[in-house]
Amino acid sequence: MKPLQDRRILVTRRSEQAVSLVDALSALGATVVEVPLIAREPPEDARPLDDALGRLASYDWLAFTSANAVEAVAEALARLGAGLPALVRLASVGPATADAIAERFGGRRADLQPAAPYRAEGLVEAFRAHDLAGRPVLLPVSDRARDTLADGLRAQGARVERVVAYRTVTPDDARARLESALAEGIDLVILASPSAVEGLVDTLGVRARGLAVAVIGPVTEQAARQTGLDVRAVASPATAIGLAAAAERLLRRPPAPR
Repeated sequence: MKPLQDRRILVTRRSEQAVSLVDALSALGATVVEVPLIAREPPEDARPLDDALGRLASYDWLAFTSANAVEAVAEALARLGAGLPALVRLASVGPATADAIAERFGGRRADLQPAAPYRAEGLVEAFRAHDLAGRPVLLPVSDRARDTLADGLRAQGARVERVVAYRTVTPDDARARLESALAEGIDLVILASPSAVEGLVDTLGVRARGLAVAVIGPVTEQAARQTGLDVRAVASPATAIGLAAAAERLLRRPPAPR
């Protein structure tokens, strides 16, 4: 018997971003139920993003803290009929974001990525290996993004331009899909961002506190605990494989007796 046989696990990432996680959980025997709690929408006013991208060649660094930011920038560049300048250096918060960079920008590799942790704090530390004094850095973010990276890079002397590249919203069908999934029973809910935490709580209210939750890392853990969610597992490393391993440790079925 596989270790997660007969376990039902709710994955709340967008389907196109959840492939690795779904595959890893399925390989462990879990029944995966996908209910995205995050949707990406254009910014209310795209002019600041368009203006920054029009001057993209003037930046030393383009720093990404999520795959969603990569997608938003790639879509905006396509809309503007522009490409990614060869000389601008790319920074990624972690492997999933680096994969998105390679996919959306013709195989381009991230020039900088933290060894760990895969969050803004780790990227701030990774940048310490570079002289940022007076260097222009473009930081395209969600409308809900923290200021950790921007503040950390400014403290190192960088000239940071932080621009909203996309809005994070809860899908209109999230409530109906969650209700259906919960009616059939769920052993664990996986949350991969503070926005997913917010989406779960906004949709279910106090009922969300009765669900066992696994989170991708300390930032999401903090957000989940602050809202009273029952955090049972924290992924380490903060990757899809780390999440699957955390779920396995928590829910592993004992071997059947011989």
